[in-house]
Order: sequence, then C-alpha cells, then structure tokens
Amino acid sequence: MRVIGFAGWSGSGKTTLITKLIPALIARGISVSTLKHAHHSFEVDKPGKDSYLHREAGAREVLVASANRWALMRELRGGEEPSLADLLARLSAVDLVIVEGFKRGAHAKIEVNRAETKKPFLFPEDRNIVAVVGDVPPALPDAQIRQVFAACADLFASATRDAERSSLALNFESQPTSLQADGSVAEMLPFAFIDDVEAVAELVMQSAVSLDETLRRLQSANG
Repeated sequence: MRVIGFAGWSGSGKTTLITKLIPALIARGISVSTLKHAHHSFEVDKPGKDSYLHREAGAREVLVASANRWALMRELRGGEEPSLADLLARLSAVDLVIVEGFKRGAHAKIEVNRAETKKPFLFPEDRNIVAVVGDVPPALPDAQIRQVFAACADLFASATRDAERSSLALNFESQPTSLQADGSVAEMLPFAFIDDVEAVAELVMQSAVSLDETLRRLQSANG
C-alpha cells in the first residue's frame, strides 16, 4: 500500500485531475482509494434522510449499509479532528491511496498549479513536494532557494528508490533534480502537463511512498 498526495491552491484543478487520473491508474491494474480533506461543515447524507435524523438526534456514529456499499459517519461532537496518519490507518488495503488536500502535510505530494490562479508554487518552500503538474512549468529557482529545492529532489530520489522495490515500480527516463558542481540546479523536479493524464500517472507511479514510510514522516513531523 502506497500513498501520494496532490496539493495546490484552491482552483488549481486537483479534483478534476484526480477524477481523470483514477481510471487511468485502474487501467494499469492499480487499485486506488482516495482521502480528501474537506470543509468543516461538509455533509455526507441529505437532510431528512433517516441517517441524517439519527445524527441530528445526537448519535456519535451512524453506519448505513446496503447491498452495494456501506458508510460510517462519526460526529466529533467537539472532539479533536483526526490527523492524516489516523485517517490513513483506517483505510482498507489497496495498491495506492491518493490524498487530496492536507496541503501542509509531511507526506510526499505532487503539486498542482495553474497559471490562471496567479498563486506562487508551493515547492520551493515545501520539502515534501516531489513533482509538479501544471499548465506552465515552474521557473528555475534562484540561488536563495536552491538548498530547499535540492532537499525536494532528495525526497523524490528516495521515493523513486522505494518504488523500485515495490510492485508499483516502473522504469522511466525522467530523473530527479540534481545539483551541478557549481551549485546550480541541473534540472527541475519532474513535471507533467495537467492535461496529459498518462504522464501524470507515471509521476504518481514514480513518486508514491509506502504507507509505513508515510506514517513515519507524518509522526516525525508532529514531534
């Protein structure tokens, strides 16, 4: 079981991309689950439905089941929001979990950025960005952020080595960013155009990190 996140500013196109990406991954024989961070007030069921009335009456958990699916809803009732690590541990085993949101999490993430959002890239400041997807490739970083950029590349290289030992491993021509002898950046982080779903799928296959390693990073970041 491996994990990869998709992070980006609101309006960057994460959800649209993921809905196109899931069928492409399934076509490669990869079983996929998703985990999304939502707005505080999101609702799963509809007002007036029995399950909704049960929650409104004060039930802590409501489990709804049918011949096709089941869903468990838990009301926190003022309790602490579960962490990404807690949520990942609750998922059934699959080949790949795609995490949408949790932008500041310590898990490996692919950044989604579109020029029309007019938002800066996250990757120079976020050491957990391992690849970039967008409509315009990011510009080379300047000298002030080369050290952080190199750390991102190191994380990508580690993820790639990890992937090579897993059932998701494939051989790709793209290589992680590296520093030349003079300290300049030789290449960008791996990049794919947002409309090229197959190229994005390859980035995912390269960059996904094992669940154990993901949990270790999340726990380490939380001290």
